Amino acid sequence: MRPSSLIVCAALAGFCGSLALTVDETWAGSGLRKDTIGVEEIKRGMKGYGLTVFEGTTPEKFDVEVIDILKNFRPGQDLILVKTTHPRLEIVKVVAGMSGSPIFFNGKMAGAYAYGWTFGSEPVAGVTPIKNMIHDLERPLPNWINGFPLRFIPKGMKAKPVATQSQKNRYTGRLDDYDLKQHASQLAKSQPTPTQHAGMPLRPVSTPLLMGGIGAGGMALVSDLLSPFGMDPLQAGGGGGTDPNAPTAYVDGGAVGIQMVRGDMSAMGLGTVTRVEGNKVSAFGHPMMNAGVTALPAAIGRVVWFLASQYRSFKLGMPARTVGSLVNDRQASIVVDQSITAPTVPMRVKINGAPGAPKTEWNFELCHEKFMTPTFVAVTLGNSVQATAADRQDVSWQAKSVIKIRGLGQIELEDFGVSVGGTPDPREFSSTNVVRAVGALLNNPWKPIFIESIQTEINLKYSRDILRLRGVTALEKVVDEGGKARLRLSFLQFSGDASHQVVAIPIPRHLSGRKLSLSIAPGYTVQRPRAAPDSLSELIANLENPIYPPQSVVVSYSAGTGVSFRGRVASRLPPGALDALQPSSTTIAPEPYNSQVHHVIPMSKFVIGKDTASIRVNSILR
Repeated sequence: MRPSSLIVCAALAGFCGSLALTVDETWAGSGLRKDTIGVEEIKRGMKGYGLTVFEGTTPEKFDVEVIDILKNFRPGQDLILVKTTHPRLEIVKVVAGMSGSPIFFNGKMAGAYAYGWTFGSEPVAGVTPIKNMIHDLERPLPNWINGFPLRFIPKGMKAKPVATQSQKNRYTGRLDDYDLKQHASQLAKSQPTPTQHAGMPLRPVSTPLLMGGIGAGGMALVSDLLSPFGMDPLQAGGGGGTDPNAPTAYVDGGAVGIQMVRGDMSAMGLGTVTRVEGNKVSAFGHPMMNAGVTALPAAIGRVVWFLASQYRSFKLGMPARTVGSLVNDRQASIVVDQSITAPTVPMRVKINGAPGAPKTEWNFELCHEKFMTPTFVAVTLGNSVQATAADRQDVSWQAKSVIKIRGLGQIELEDFGVSVGGTPDPREFSSTNVVRAVGALLNNPWKPIFIESIQTEINLKYSRDILRLRGVTALEKVVDEGGKARLRLSFLQFSGDASHQVVAIPIPRHLSGRKLSLSIAPGYTVQRPRAAPDSLSELIANLENPIYPPQSVVVSYSAGTGVSFRGRVASRLPPGALDALQPSSTTIAPEPYNSQVHHVIPMSKFVIGKDTASIRVNSILR
């Protein structure tokens, strides 16, 4: 796959070939086919078989027997409960990665192995009926998704990109304050709730997220963000390129992987193909993220081994050949189209200041998606730093990033941090400006954008030349309106005496009679005030230069109500001004916000630590 390829059809020949494999119109829309069996035909005690890959790329049979039917398991969806029989399954029980394994009765496909209990002592699983999966397979796709074509467009014809965007994974908070952890929490709440049976939750058989080229800190961050979606991050291999002996197309019962990142680090969700119809592939038997229409790179998987676990066993594997794209992620299944190539974002990370490190440049291809892209920007940054310079020394770091956006130029961003006692934990990178910017851009509601590349250069400085804010003392507890609040900032430095600095903070007259809480924090942790964006151009302007100088301390306090409108802010308003600004002929009006005053104090060194101090503003009678 080319690093910056758009979602395009592989070839006209592939398109025409798929037409020859269209379904008989007699069965279209019914959710059934000549070679499938409906739930109403399945009876307790019926015996059949399933297909899955136990090792390599070739599916093998295992025996199944119907226990019963759980009616209305999900909205409009029953569940076939089966017991599986196979020498390996007697040991490993229910297996993550077997999701999607097709199940057959009377020689006809009944559905996909998809649900199970954790800590189960029997190989019992739930099967999603094939009818529900075929309905997902038959769902029409939009011509465009997030600005990229999902269908073949004959040469010479012009197609106008409509504003069809995947909404399910969109961040709902304020965009220029994008928060990756908040986004993860928001999406986790939309996942299907486990169904209780026998006192234990019956869950989708989790998708093993096979990680390669990643350290313990990076694994912890991935687990924090993706485990709530039923993805279990597991240390594995990957990123070794295409296996020349791998199949060139998907088959029923074969392994399928959805790739989040590849290159010097890899992450792939592994499952099983249920059914292939033309270029369309139905798999998993449950959602991956319940994201709806999407576009993520897919790959034929190679299974290395089944690893047994009392909690839940799993398939260990790796990508063998990239083929197609995940295009639909629904309640009953995921759908892959073999003729489509998903977009990816090439990312390069260069680490300076780590003499003797065997590798200082790291290259990746990230999937292009609202949540997954910012997630793996954070993971790759943190993992690259730890892999290059895992030292137990105090270190300050400075990162310069360039995000190139198709048709909109580029955004240049800076990030700073200080880590005491060792290189920064990868979790620290989840709140960097580059992660915030990527998340904000991909989740914007105004215009689909394509990130062409991300380049980040990180400079490390191993030094104890750092000040720690030990405390703050207000030299006067009461300050006259219009006067200055004097604060004594106390610092500690390594192998040196404590130092103090007295600063004077102006206090406006309009705050008379109030008690003020003054917040003191390093400049690189404080966001500049800005209006909520009303357009993509305003969003981009807000993302640039979002913080104060890194070698500074910022004293902040609330100054009452301000307003923001059309990209501008007014931090102080006279009484009654907000009412006067409300228009009578439209509801589009200036928005009130809690105005913060920031006073910047330059420092000669990086500062760590935060504190607060309180004062009262004295009213002066005139």
